[in-house]
Amino acid sequence: MKISRSLQEFHVDKPVVLTQGTFDGVHLGHEKILKRIINRAKEIGGESVLLTFYPHPRLVLFPDDNQLRLITTLEERFEILRDMGLDQVVVLPFTKELSRVRAEEYVRDILLQQLNMKVFIIGYDHRFGRNREGSIEDILAMSETFNFEVEEISRQDIQESTVSSSKIRKALLDGEVKMARTYLGRDFTLDGEVVHGKARGNSLGYPTANIKVSDSFKLIPGNGVYAVEVEHAGKMYGGMLNIGENPTFDDANWSIEVNIFNFDEDIYGQQLRLNFVERMRDELKFDTTEQLRAQLDLDKEMALVMLRDRR
Repeated sequence: MKISRSLQEFHVDKPVVLTQGTFDGVHLGHEKILKRIINRAKEIGGESVLLTFYPHPRLVLFPDDNQLRLITTLEERFEILRDMGLDQVVVLPFTKELSRVRAEEYVRDILLQQLNMKVFIIGYDHRFGRNREGSIEDILAMSETFNFEVEEISRQDIQESTVSSSKIRKALLDGEVKMARTYLGRDFTLDGEVVHGKARGNSLGYPTANIKVSDSFKLIPGNGVYAVEVEHAGKMYGGMLNIGENPTFDDANWSIEVNIFNFDEDIYGQQLRLNFVERMRDELKFDTTEQLRAQLDLDKEMALVMLRDRR
């Protein structure tokens, strides 16, 4: 899959079957559209292309809104799209100037002239252009003027899928990672660097790797204890993960800490990927470290069962 990070980088000598959007999460609803453009491109001997935007439009249009968190980073989306078999992704830098371009100019000057679009596949409720003025009716009228084909994903097709990025975000914030997996069609993941923590886990017999998440806009699931799979250097390990304040200790700070099963390596400064399997419990405050250690023993037993059952 080729990635162009500007219109100037994009080159194609085939007719383009295009869709556009942020596609955060690349969930099962998104996959319906993406599979359609891939198949349509094969039918006409063309190129399947996703036009997406970075930064996320909300960050540009509402810079004081600090609430946006993304299910997938841009790099994670690239990885998923590559696995799906998409031909190309074009990342259009989103600016206030771009947001002011009228719908007809956007279609004529960008989609047609610069991207060579021959088929445009969009949802029935898709809107674009200045103040979101462009509707499906406008696109259909433009298709006759500019001679391109429009394929509309119908209301019925979209509403048959109960999946949405907002539902997935809510599930993750509630800790419902199993539900999020159902919507996504894959595990929710976090990538991050192993950094130094307080090393309390060593004294408990459960050493942990403290994770600094790579992208500040990446959504973090709700506080709690999770069964996870941990990817490191091309290998997969089981583990249990705590997200939260570590309330047993008075001087603790919020952190993401993972105990990796059957693992004993120095990995400070290295990257891990966490694949969320299932939430096990809330964070709990214990009166003694002995009580905490006993609970960790139970947590490991439960995590091992959850990891085994998904095989």
